[in-house]
Formats: sequence, C-alpha cells, structure tokens
Amino acid sequence: MRTRTTTATAAAALTAAVALLLTACGGGSDSDDSGKDEIAGADTGASASASPSPSASEDGVDRPEIKLPKDIENVFEGGATGDAKKDAVLADNERRVNSIDEAIVVDAEKHPALEFYSKDDALMSAATYIKSFYDNNRSFTGKTRYYDREVTFAKDGSATVTYCMDSTDTYPKDRKTGKVDRSVKASPNDYVFYNTRLEKNAEGVWQTTSVSSTEAAERCM
Repeated sequence: MRTRTTTATAAAALTAAVALLLTACGGGSDSDDSGKDEIAGADTGASASASPSPSASEDGVDRPEIKLPKDIENVFEGGATGDAKKDAVLADNERRVNSIDEAIVVDAEKHPALEFYSKDDALMSAATYIKSFYDNNRSFTGKTRYYDREVTFAKDGSATVTYCMDSTDTYPKDRKTGKVDRSVKASPNDYVFYNTRLEKNAEGVWQTTSVSSTEAAERCM
C-alpha cells in the first residue's frame, strides 16, 4: 500500500529536499539526544535484505551500513544470474532500494547510503519521495517484493535495470504514534514497474542516475 512515484517539482525544491535528506532527514534537533540515530525496533545488525548482497570484504568497496527495522522486509527475487557483472549491478540496485527505505523509516541524523547509491535525477526524486513521508507524518511496515529483475548493458558502459515491485503486503504507519493502519486495501497501484539507469563510479559502485516508474503495471500483476 505504498508507491515510489513522485510528482515533479521545481529544481530549487528538489535541491532543498536532497539537502534535508543528506543532513537531517529525521527531523533531528540540536538537542543532546543520544538515541536520535535509531528508532524503536530498529535492527542494529545487518541489512534486512532477503537476498544477501556482496559484502565490502568481497568486492573491496567500503560501503555504508544499511539498517532496517525488523518490521520491514524487502524480498528480492531472482538470485544470482551467473554473470558477475550483472550480479554486481543487481546488488547495488538492491542496496539503493534498501537505502531509500532506511531513509523513510529510520529517524537518523544522516543517511549516507542514499547518496552512495543514487545521484543526479535519481537522487533528487528519491529525496522528494522520502520527504513526502516526513511531511505527512507517516512511515510504513510490512513486506515488499521485487521481482522480474533484468539487467542490460549499453555501449557507453551504463546499465539498465528493470523490475517490478509488489507492495500489497505493506501498511501505512503513523510516524509519531507507531500505529499501523491495516484497514487500507491493496490496489492495482501497489504493482509498479521500474526502469532505472546505473553508472559505475570510480569506486566501483553502480549508482542509479535516473528512474522512471509505472503504477498499476499489468506486466507486474
């Protein structure tokens, strides 16, 4: 019961959203709150990804840790393709998805993974989408499924990842009270098709640079 599409806004507003997300998206104040980097129920262990991605020790990249609460489950279907390059792209696509969810549900002072895996238009749209949750005092809980993930490469070295999202098993959550609204019914809009472009940076990270999405996508139902 959530979607990742965003409405177009002015460039200045997008820039402001990015600045907010990369510094204090959680609305942290100047108070001396030692617990402001965590939320109740947050898992302080590894990322909650359902399909483990390569660790920093395996690919040599020093990656920011992504921590999701225990009530958030992202299931990435498909597994390894057998092509190391494609697997690396899919792994960073997965990390980007988790970085966006972390920025939504974890009230931390900073969310370094967001900028680590997104840039350009993709970073702007992600920041606007995340900020909309804070502006409306809401979060979410539940399981989101990602499937039919495919990777293709262009002559310029960039990659395209297309995939489907099924959020029928997620529910809106009040950010302040923690109350979950399970009365919200699933709808066709919970099935979204994504087309994303990624570029490999100097550190070896496949960063998403642009994203387009289609709600109520028949190909995902």
